[in-house]
Amino acid sequence: MVPSRIAVLGRGVVPRGEPVLRGDDLGVLRGDGLFETMHLRDGRPWLREAHLARLRAGAAAVELPLPPDDALVELLDAVTDGWPAEVEGALRLVCTRGPEGGGLPAIYATLGEVAPGSKRARRDGVTVSTRSLGVPAATRPELDWLPAGIKSTSYGASTAARRWAARNGVDDVLWVSSDGYVLEGPTANVVWLDGGRLCTVPAATTGILPGTTAAWLLEHATDVGLGAAERMVTPDGLLAADGVWFTSSVRGLAEIRTLDGTDLKRSPHTRELQELLGFPLR
Repeated sequence: MVPSRIAVLGRGVVPRGEPVLRGDDLGVLRGDGLFETMHLRDGRPWLREAHLARLRAGAAAVELPLPPDDALVELLDAVTDGWPAEVEGALRLVCTRGPEGGGLPAIYATLGEVAPGSKRARRDGVTVSTRSLGVPAATRPELDWLPAGIKSTSYGASTAARRWAARNGVDDVLWVSSDGYVLEGPTANVVWLDGGRLCTVPAATTGILPGTTAAWLLEHATDVGLGAAERMVTPDGLLAADGVWFTSSVRGLAEIRTLDGTDLKRSPHTRELQELLGFPLR
């Protein structure tokens, strides 16, 4: 095991156990902050620019001041320096609002080994149950006061869904809208194969988080002879698909084996899609 690390903007790598956040930081008190998680491969964060662009878009939406990208890159370089190239890492960049009453945002990065559960999901796939998010698919983008599609540190709904999954004997949850459309998982986007075309849910019209891994996969679908599209789909539509997967930054691509207790068709494309994404399969 490689020890986990933490680095703070302006301070560099700090000793494990050294305080990083104030007790009155709004990221802790109210979940007022943003984060990005990247896959560290060969010692380098994969899709770093796409993650920084999504972070900056989210910061604009919630009016969170950020330093220039070169300062954030310097922070990421500091925490990853000397990390063994052969060890997969989960690299997280966190930006909070800062202390209550005003003050500078807290910006720091953490790095640790990819969890065994993420590697197991790539290898074995996942079992999933649908849960209603309680709103129609088009509602969130229509609410001009509520930023949609941001990776917020306010993660209560996601952690509640994952706890529900654990209590009920499934690996994960797939949220659906009140009008019956598939949206996303608590920590993943859904991708499915329909007639030779890789599909994912459109973020702009549903308010889901635009996935960096899903976007890269669809952009490179032609490399394995497939098309790509953004579409709406129902759970029944996924049951009829030629393959269904969760994609996320650290887990990579995990085949959904069962949905609400129904076995899904195993796809012969799973291995080639995983190889295309470049995540280790051992």
